[in-house]
Amino acid sequence: MTETRDDNVTWLTQEAYDRLNAELEHLTGTGRIEIAEKIEAAREEGDLKENGGYHAAKEEQGKIEARIAQIQNILRNARVGGAPQKAGTVAPGMTVTIKFDGDDEEVTFLLASREESGAPIDVYSPKSPLGHAINGKKIGETVTYTLPNGRSASVEIIDAVPYGSESS
Repeated sequence: MTETRDDNVTWLTQEAYDRLNAELEHLTGTGRIEIAEKIEAAREEGDLKENGGYHAAKEEQGKIEARIAQIQNILRNARVGGAPQKAGTVAPGMTVTIKFDGDDEEVTFLLASREESGAPIDVYSPKSPLGHAINGKKIGETVTYTLPNGRSASVEIIDAVPYGSESS
């Protein structure tokens, strides 16, 4: 896999890609059928203005359609497969170890999509302020970035290795 700084690309493991595909298949098939049946059953109860079941089913339908669109977008922009093979440079799919300025404790995480939440370590999005700031940086570099509260933070890149190759 080649490294990328394209903010539209979502790095996914094969497991995450397969899990999302299965969820999409369920939602566009069985999920849509079930919600359509709920809406129809509620419709048959009469006055739609005061029909709580109907409104709840329509709200659930909206959530299902939003999730379908979200998954389709993720899969459309997904890069699937193993992590980047070049250790030493931070990129999506890398296990990254950093140290915050003024703190001796190191923090290790996977830089990847939130859809990788099943990973055995913390997952930080490349689109987060920290992820965006360190993407493309090399071991030994110090990066300053802006936190959501407007303050600045600095981190030193301690290590960056392909996910799954880190030593435990």
